[in-house]
Amino acid sequence: MTTNSNTSTKQLTIVADIYLYFDGLFELDDTDSDTLFASSYLRGLISLVATEFGDESQAISVMLIEGVTQKIIQAKSELAPQDYAIVNNFWLGMQKNVSLM
Repeated sequence: MTTNSNTSTKQLTIVADIYLYFDGLFELDDTDSDTLFASSYLRGLISLVATEFGDESQAISVMLIEGVTQKIIQAKSELAPQDYAIVNNFWLGMQKNVSLM
């Protein structure tokens, strides 16, 4: 997966930061289709989980991360093995940029 270094190193502290990060991936010329797929899929899962805890201005919490992780695990049965690996690996990598509040 190719990402712009400025985009991939930004610290994510609220849900809106994650959405901005995903939006930024679509604006880059060198973002590959796997990254775009994973970010779009995760955006849906994050939106679903985030509504349980607040809105997009809420801080990223351990509960939010755990909720998204559980949704990814549940999605394993509906995704092809390769797609599951792409989404899961992207999620794990993205968490390195999360600053928990």
